[in-house]
Amino acid sequence: MANTDVLAAGPADRDLIARLAFGSMAAQTLRAAVRLRVVELIGGTVRPAAEVAADAGAGAQPMTRLLRALAGLGLLKEHAPRSFSVTPAGALLAPGHPDSLRSFVRMFTEPAIVRAWEHLDDSVRTGEITFDAVFGTDFFSHLAQDPELSAEFNAAMSQAVAETAAALPHAFDFGRFATVTDVGGGDGTLLAGVLRAHPGVSGVVFDTPEGLAEAPRTVERHGLEGRCSLVAGDFFRSVPAGSELYLIKSVLHDWSDEQVVTILRHCREALKPGGHVLIVEPVLPEVVDTHTEADVSDGGVTYLSDLNMMVNIGGRERTREEFEDLCRHAGLSVTSVTPLADAAPYSLIEAVAA
Repeated sequence: MANTDVLAAGPADRDLIARLAFGSMAAQTLRAAVRLRVVELIGGTVRPAAEVAADAGAGAQPMTRLLRALAGLGLLKEHAPRSFSVTPAGALLAPGHPDSLRSFVRMFTEPAIVRAWEHLDDSVRTGEITFDAVFGTDFFSHLAQDPELSAEFNAAMSQAVAETAAALPHAFDFGRFATVTDVGGGDGTLLAGVLRAHPGVSGVVFDTPEGLAEAPRTVERHGLEGRCSLVAGDFFRSVPAGSELYLIKSVLHDWSDEQVVTILRHCREALKPGGHVLIVEPVLPEVVDTHTEADVSDGGVTYLSDLNMMVNIGGRERTREEFEDLCRHAGLSVTSVTPLADAAPYSLIEAVAA
């Protein structure tokens, strides 16, 4: 008899399976709420579903059903039959919220992300990226061919980095460096947070032309025109030389081990004497343990991100040992790995020339 035949399962175990099986439906409920502007239409008051439906150009009964589903997910509250308000979590779907995750939700429920997941089992069998087979090109080339989707992706990444941009400047001593280059820095949100907290530091945001599309607005919005320059390029060819610190956040997990070594080697070659490389990525434990604080707070999202890298892009999340090995092959030596407080599941991996 197989071991699974003798494991006792209770109601909580059945509920867990049911919640997970309904997970894609919950995601599409979020997507519908964003596309129908539900949170904006309700605003900061209690509104009848019929009014929300009329403003959204939808039927009253279907809208009521959607709003009740959102209430069941904790994003709305039903005060009286068919009258709803927005919860603090639901407010994060509003575009004007300072911590908005609207674009993040739109991007990660977008067919361009979701469709390859339908073939996860194929990726597991073959190790191949299923996105390329589904769409006929790789993920980043697909983005480059769709300006609207590329803009949504950039906005999603900006929203995803906001929490780290608030925590990172106070968790690492940037003040000891005169110059910082943010490799793959996108719209500059992360580097702007660093420069605002450390007035003596100047910086460079380095990314593809598409990645830098919104960066001028970020620099201008934070008044950093004299301290932050933007450089377009390809980190597989080189990175701008001469900085004392090279910052790399949520970039390495997009790529294969060989490609990561190439990126890190270019940072090593560009470093000033005595310079450092600071990698900001999740660091997987050697063993999954849902009783540890990190895995409980993460809720398994980092492991889902690892699978997302596999099916859509070809990268992966990594353990400390794996980061140390990649750095070693790039001519770098890891000196410390520190969890980033207030921005789980990220850690700070500091490295110097070996």
